[in-house]
Amino acid sequence: MDIRTPTHELTRAHAVLRTRRRILAQKPDWALSRPGLLVLRGREGEGGDNAASAARAGSGADAATAAAGPDDGSGDNAYGDDIDQADALAQEMAEIDAVLARSSRLLAGENFAPRAADSPEVDTAGQGANAREALPNSLGPLIRDLDWDEDQRLADWLAVIDRLRGETMPAVLAAAIAWEAWQDIEPLQHQHWLGNLLVAALLRERGKASSHLFALNSGLRLIARERRNAPVRITRLLAVLDAFAEAAAAGLKELDRLVLAKGQMERRLRKRRKNSSLPALIEPVLTRPLVSAGLIAAELKVSQRAALGLVAELGIREVTGRGRYRAWGIM
Repeated sequence: MDIRTPTHELTRAHAVLRTRRRILAQKPDWALSRPGLLVLRGREGEGGDNAASAARAGSGADAATAAAGPDDGSGDNAYGDDIDQADALAQEMAEIDAVLARSSRLLAGENFAPRAADSPEVDTAGQGANAREALPNSLGPLIRDLDWDEDQRLADWLAVIDRLRGETMPAVLAAAIAWEAWQDIEPLQHQHWLGNLLVAALLRERGKASSHLFALNSGLRLIARERRNAPVRITRLLAVLDAFAEAAAAGLKELDRLVLAKGQMERRLRKRRKNSSLPALIEPVLTRPLVSAGLIAAELKVSQRAALGLVAELGIREVTGRGRYRAWGIM
């Protein structure tokens, strides 16, 4: 709702939030698997996934054809049109995946020969355009270190995870070792923040935090940098364990704050009629950092004017400080 251009920090926070939600929506062991890591790194178009998606699209089209039965010419070929549209959509999505994968490899500094379909002799558009050239080699070092082998580094870190899975140790200690190994190996150049989420996914996979992703950063920022970057490994591991304790304590304090806020809002529900929409407003307010009149109206199926009235009755805090496009929360 802000009219200003998003800052780099806000863009990075948005990327982290989207990644957290994607990991939480999948199975506990998805994030640390090869397909999961390809998706989280933005390289899901590699490794033959395009062919697999095309095969799935083709099998779906075949199933639709079989369900439609033989064409006797008496209808309007609705099934055939749907199949043609599905094939066209699958082809377009495969081409988009191929372009994204090619762009990622070009940014990584790899060189590609021009494709035959891009040459002037077989230009399907008939425009005789020149073949697409790969990015110049001089552009690679501007955005990444060409000697930084992310795949090998990530394989080394996953080897540590495999050893931790084979040993019987507490889940928190295994997560601390995994985080310390991530800091030491540094698998990714531009997505170092992904390590926090992968460590949280390891805790979720081990059953220590099965209902959420542990917010490790909230505890790490409370630990002195000297301890986290100490030359002695034991000191670093103790610092990470203290960070887990601080993050857990901060989470409990947040839960206490939410319970207190819920109790205060429920006091305002006394002597309310049974068909009032005010009790239903408490859940959106507790589960979201901010709520707007439009969001409340959509959640409770009321008008925006009624939503403003409910907000005034519930007594939650307005956090934007302006007259229009306001938002409320219990911050």
